[in-house]
Amino acid sequence: MYISHDHTCFRVKVYLPCYGILCYNTPMNLLTIENLSKSYTERKLFDHADFSIQEMEKIGVIGINGMGKSTLLKIVAGVETPDEGNVIMGNNIRIGYLPQNPVEDGTIRDQARILLNKLERFEPDTPYEKLSGGQRKCVALANILTRDVDILVLDEPTNHLDNAMSEWLEEFLIAYKGALLMVTHDRYFLDRVSTRIVEVDKGQIYSYPGNYSEFVRLKETRQNMELSTERKRQSILRTELEWLARGARARSTKQKAHIARIEEMQAKSAPIEDGSVEINSLSTRMGRKTIEVNGISKTYGDKVLFQDYSYIFLKGERIGIVGPNGCGKSTLLKVIDGFVEPDSGFVDIGQTVKIGYFSQENEAMDESMKVIEYVRTMAEYIQTKDGSISASQMLERFLFDGSMQWTQISKLSGGEKRRLYLLYILMGAPNVLILDEPTNDLDIQTLTILEDYLDTFDGIVITVSHDRYFLDRVVRRVFAFEENGHIQQYEGGYSDYLNAYELRHSPESEIKATEKKDKPKVQRSHEQKLKFTFKEAKEYETIDEDIADLEDTIADCDKQMLANASDYGKLKELTEKKEDAEKQLEEKMDRWVYLNDLAEQIQQQNQ
Repeated sequence: MYISHDHTCFRVKVYLPCYGILCYNTPMNLLTIENLSKSYTERKLFDHADFSIQEMEKIGVIGINGMGKSTLLKIVAGVETPDEGNVIMGNNIRIGYLPQNPVEDGTIRDQARILLNKLERFEPDTPYEKLSGGQRKCVALANILTRDVDILVLDEPTNHLDNAMSEWLEEFLIAYKGALLMVTHDRYFLDRVSTRIVEVDKGQIYSYPGNYSEFVRLKETRQNMELSTERKRQSILRTELEWLARGARARSTKQKAHIARIEEMQAKSAPIEDGSVEINSLSTRMGRKTIEVNGISKTYGDKVLFQDYSYIFLKGERIGIVGPNGCGKSTLLKVIDGFVEPDSGFVDIGQTVKIGYFSQENEAMDESMKVIEYVRTMAEYIQTKDGSISASQMLERFLFDGSMQWTQISKLSGGEKRRLYLLYILMGAPNVLILDEPTNDLDIQTLTILEDYLDTFDGIVITVSHDRYFLDRVVRRVFAFEENGHIQQYEGGYSDYLNAYELRHSPESEIKATEKKDKPKVQRSHEQKLKFTFKEAKEYETIDEDIADLEDTIADCDKQMLANASDYGKLKELTEKKEDAEKQLEEKMDRWVYLNDLAEQIQQQNQ
């Protein structure tokens, strides 16, 4: 392996969205990796793969955990070297690298202090060891983002960041003028920031122009092409084998060449289809009494995390908890689960409740154990809709094949440990799932299957997450940590919460609240009680579905606009349709806020 410093151009293989075929272009590159091979223990991560980074390019790297995403970033950053292959880099190229779990020296560079004020709400002079995981990530990010580099290499930059910080980082990277190479599972982040998606898959590196949505479409095209080619190969092979079976003799040179072609076709391997994480929804029966939170409060030092908080969690609820780092989200989960005692109030848990707690730290994992031994400590067999399934079979479904099952946990990648820990929790068949940052270190494929699993899970889901896509996909109610330990309830997913929060805290809303406060109260008679009109009642029943339909229309317009980018007439038509749907959505959201406020007032009036 050698590193060359020059500005040599080379040909880059890409998939064209219009034809789904291979073609070549010749842009200038900052860095090129040729013929990359790299193994980790007995696993071959890369097998003669090629990769490049161009100026101002923003590349999102995705793939199943353990396939080598982080290793690729380390090779680009110079932290690791290939077993085989060449790394060719332009002259004086500077690289800034943020590892997945950064270890800082406790100092904050002077030029990073202004940035930190935007990224996180804490004093820059706070001792490093007293910072939360999210705050430490902010220090590392600030130190990297303020460097003058040509290529930013970021491994899971949004892990441990709260939603507001993720959105700020997203805007920063969109405006960033240098090249960017990042690994992230955040699908909204990939969609907005990336100009190219690179997939690490079974030793190879596949490149797709565009953002994550375009990648999904192009990958399906590639896989369909590969499967179509394989079907044709099998069809021709059957015909040729029948020719051989009829007794063809290899006398002539032409016949010998014919037989050699058949043998060559037989030797070719079929395309390997993606493995998938498959698991039926498992849960223990839950009685009528679930989890009741009664007036709980928690304070650390002078900081009030939450106070006088009460809620009854109902069967089938999907709750998302959001708020800035250090506000007390994880502490609330631990109080609900019984790990932490509240300062006041209490949590009453029903006798049939069985909690599965998926923590950020994989707390219960003994890394000296083998994979299968660890899973068997939870259950040797489990009952599913398909019958009894062994721990080994469940591991197969979670992409741990026979050899990996006898691997020591310490040899797994961070993402594989996370996937194993998730399986361990689910095998306990809980009827309440408490998920603390479940998307950290899980690959997108596993996240997709987890989301599908939660669709059929008939228990309660309570999750803290910074992943906006995951929250939109899974939750139906959001609890937001706001000022002075107040937890505010919002209906819908994360996008619904964001819209409602902005409306609630808009200047117009504050003026109305002030006017309402100053307005003298009128004593209402029994006949003057608040109530829905017939029209409002019908509208209240259907407005959530109406909003979802409009959101689907907007998303469909976006997809069609990508597919018809070269058709000006069609593009104009779709743009007008999208703008009309967005206007209707804005009106519906305003109406939704009014109707929900009215419903709350009616409920309070009737209590």
